[in-house]
Amino acid sequence: MKKFSLVIFLAFSAYASAQSSANEVFAAGIEDANKFINGYLSPVSEGMLYGLGGGWYNTADAKPLGGFEISIIGNMTQSPNDKKSFILNTEDYENLKFVDGSVSKEVSSALGDLDGIDVFVDGPLPGDVDREEFELPSGLASENINFVPTAFLQVSVGLIKGTEIKARFLPKIETDDVELGLYGIGLQHDFTKLLPADKILPVAISGVIGYTHLTGSYDFTDQGVVSGENQRLDVKMNTWVFQAVVSTKLPIINFYGGVGYLSGKSTIDVLGTYSGGFLTQPVTDPFSVKTDASGVTGNIGAKLKLGFFRLHADYSLAKYNNLSVGVNFGFR
Repeated sequence: MKKFSLVIFLAFSAYASAQSSANEVFAAGIEDANKFINGYLSPVSEGMLYGLGGGWYNTADAKPLGGFEISIIGNMTQSPNDKKSFILNTEDYENLKFVDGSVSKEVSSALGDLDGIDVFVDGPLPGDVDREEFELPSGLASENINFVPTAFLQVSVGLIKGTEIKARFLPKIETDDVELGLYGIGLQHDFTKLLPADKILPVAISGVIGYTHLTGSYDFTDQGVVSGENQRLDVKMNTWVFQAVVSTKLPIINFYGGVGYLSGKSTIDVLGTYSGGFLTQPVTDPFSVKTDASGVTGNIGAKLKLGFFRLHADYSLAKYNNLSVGVNFGFR
């Protein structure tokens, strides 16, 4: 279980670690830090929302009463090129300036790999420093991670009249700096089970609804220019997906596809106290980064059944494309 949990844990750690150097922007003041960190974190938050919405089904053929399937599912949500950077215009900032004198420049988001971009803020700063220079943070692509990974365990159980209930979870894991946990609940209904000819129909048609909730935190106290206590990110993400699904009903290999809608919200609270730089007095819990994700999704995939053991994979087209792969164990 620990090895499985490590997959999403490492992804979140890389995401949080990339943000930690953004703490230095607090030297420019709360307003500047708020603008920069919103631009920096919003793309990766949106990508995680799309990843958390994937993997809810691998067939439209709902399980009968007592049928079950246990799945280990991994999602790799691709990072669009236009989300790997954003334009930082210093005219929109009070104190942050580029060392090379540029007014406006493309800088890395938490998904990107642009590095070597130096900025400065003029004093008064702690220690009678008149000027502080630092490099803006890069992102996941600088660690050769060009996707946002998510992973979880999922259990599906057949009820009556073509209805199947699903639950997904990631056991809460903790280190000195990072905490992370995930759970979700879903429902699938096979409409073809209501037809008299269900047993001889070559396809099944279902509707799927799924909800996923992720919580996490990252402590980055004393990792930047400004001092303070209990400096951390507190992350909450929620996604809803609504899908119409069709699949074949063959003994060994089946094909499935779906179309639907995803809606998600992410809130990253920047917590703790911050002092120094242009902060004239200590500031506590300065701001939040709120990100919404919504849009149409469509996917196509295949599932191989070898008795109790199954494999599936599908690819989704959306604002953030997603590859979902699963190893399944089940009956029926």
